[in-house]
Amino acid sequence: MADKGVTLYFMRHGETVFNRYNKIQGWADTPLTKEGRLDAIRSGLGMRDIPFHAVYTSDLRRTIETAQLVLRDHPLRDQLSLQMMPEFREVCFGSLEGQNATEVWTNLYKTLQRTFDQNDGRNVIEEMNQIKAMDPDHIGENFMEFWTRVEQGLIKLIDKHRDTNQHILIVSHGMTIRNILHELIPDFKLSDMIDNSSLNIVEYSNGQYHLKALNQTSHFALRKEAVERDFSLLPMTLFEK
Repeated sequence: MADKGVTLYFMRHGETVFNRYNKIQGWADTPLTKEGRLDAIRSGLGMRDIPFHAVYTSDLRRTIETAQLVLRDHPLRDQLSLQMMPEFREVCFGSLEGQNATEVWTNLYKTLQRTFDQNDGRNVIEEMNQIKAMDPDHIGENFMEFWTRVEQGLIKLIDKHRDTNQHILIVSHGMTIRNILHELIPDFKLSDMIDNSSLNIVEYSNGQYHLKALNQTSHFALRKEAVERDFSLLPMTLFEK
């Protein structure tokens, strides 16, 4: 008899306004761009055959909207409801939110005297602790503050869904997903960034996590133009370009 487990589909939200303009975005919450919404739909179209049993998001608007668009064409959409979990919020950057992302990361790694592709196990901890140190108000999260809340969310999910062989969708954030994978998956490379609307699939069984897909976008609906023609059915926003 095959071992029972659970499959977790970690999906990053679609592109947002701050993503588009390369600004630091953690607990700040800008809306999805048109491109972000289209990609969320395309990703969802490619997941129609996955029999999701539950869908979780963070409590930030961009993950909720992404999940709604993902489920728009799913055959089980009427049986699924979004469950918001603040545990899966993005990293809090404090007063660094909204600043130029390239400048922040360059300054961070200059201070650490490291390059981003030096992937030893200390990087996540050092990186997040330095984020808090760089915040003049020191309200950004250090590693322990971040991981304590995220781990609580993971424990809740595993306790509820372990040994069910269910498929669970979790719409979260780039750094949150990356840091979760770094903590759970042996030999995960920190330099692998998480793309908007991508799937990162993790199987959990017998107390072990196994990475099955990283930054998967091959499932996206190929005919973007067909999706875009249907875009008029979506509510208008100020960021249609």
